[in-house]
Amino acid sequence: MSSLAAQARGYAFEKFLKDLFDAHGLAAQEPFRLRGEQIDGSFQFGSETYLLEAKWHGQLIGVAELHTFHGKIEQKAAWTRGLFVSNSGFTEEGLHAFGRGKRVICMDGFDLYETLEREIPLNRVLEGKVRRAAETGSPFVRVRDLFPHS
Repeated sequence: MSSLAAQARGYAFEKFLKDLFDAHGLAAQEPFRLRGEQIDGSFQFGSETYLLEAKWHGQLIGVAELHTFHGKIEQKAAWTRGLFVSNSGFTEEGLHAFGRGKRVICMDGFDLYETLEREIPLNRVLEGKVRRAAETGSPFVRVRDLFPHS
């Protein structure tokens, strides 16, 4: 995907994620447009609906992008949650400024790589991230910290 032009790469990344969620039984939906906004997709995790934000940028994602996505989540039903997937990762300052206790969890490209390389079921990864967010309020914990090599 990295050799594609930016817009094509973004669409390919969204398709890859949809296929990954579907492969793990998460009933993914294609990207869709609502009045004035684009949603990169959604999926079912347990009894919860998650909206997806997928970014493949050269730069780390900062607080502005996190707040923008969280704003989309807050405009939906109170039970809506979000997963922000940034292939390039997130800035530490952005995650700190974003704060705690949001309805968004985050995943980076290295998380995706480790999930696939180590054959950790995506459902287990999401469960770990959701639980850690519930326990600590932090939106991002690395897969390598959730599942240390044994």
